[in-house]
Amino acid sequence: MESEETSRRSLILLSLLQPPGPYGQTGGHPLRIGLSNRGTLQVMATKVQSRRRVQSIEVGFRVLRVLRLADGPLPLREIAQRASMPASKVHLYLVSFIREGMAYQDARTGCYGLGAFAIQLALSAIGQVDVVAGSQPVLRRLRDETECAIYLSVWGDMGPCIVAKEDGSHQGAFEIRIGSILPTQTTATGLVFLAYLPAEETAPVIKAERSSRPDLSILSDKERELELKAIRKARMATTIGKLNGNFSGVSVPVLGSDDKIVAALTLLGSNDFVSGERRDAFAKLMHDAGLELSGSVQQSALASSDQ
Repeated sequence: MESEETSRRSLILLSLLQPPGPYGQTGGHPLRIGLSNRGTLQVMATKVQSRRRVQSIEVGFRVLRVLRLADGPLPLREIAQRASMPASKVHLYLVSFIREGMAYQDARTGCYGLGAFAIQLALSAIGQVDVVAGSQPVLRRLRDETECAIYLSVWGDMGPCIVAKEDGSHQGAFEIRIGSILPTQTTATGLVFLAYLPAEETAPVIKAERSSRPDLSILSDKERELELKAIRKARMATTIGKLNGNFSGVSVPVLGSDDKIVAALTLLGSNDFVSGERRDAFAKLMHDAGLELSGSVQQSALASSDQ
């Protein structure tokens, strides 16, 4: 029987796959997702929705699975045979995969293997799974020490997505939901990701936000870079009343190998409560917790690479 933790992670994945809705919400498809009274995942959708998929991607993954299971680079004919596909069709997919870094072709033998981006993708997935699994004790401890809401987010195609949380007693009616997508320019969480991710990765999300929210106050490129530079120096982003006028946020990066961000750890509380000396104390707690989680992720990645 599927555990509640597995079901919870499945809910997160499904929310990430849905198209974007209003900020702070999951996507717009009317999927009804929940847990049955036995703790198993239930997904109810119309027959048309359940059939919707990108078939070419599914076919392409047949090629990638062959490369993943191989002991080394394979010739085109062997890949086609194992994938039960015509060699001409496999070749078209391989050309695209090579262009995107998912595969490579050995110049000497002409054989194909998994590329550099496939390795980066695997390492990122390991890091995100490890940080979510290892974050819960840290989230609970911070919640108990600060009485504020604490949550963990990872980056998705639509922006930061909340994947773990602990509710606090000083968040009022402002509810944080797992699977919620946060804006990048008006939240401490989003600013942390902007500071640590490559600009080409965040640019599409920023563009989408600006087109859907013309009322956003837009900084100049120079002002934005100065802001992000300060965040990297402090290893922390803070906001007061940006997304919601009554709340303050403190967010720190969780960094994996090569100091690449894998998650953001964020505190959210009312402006009146998160202020003065208490705000400084909370910032110190968050900074230290970010370093703690970063160390755990980096040690896990190192242990995986040694195996």
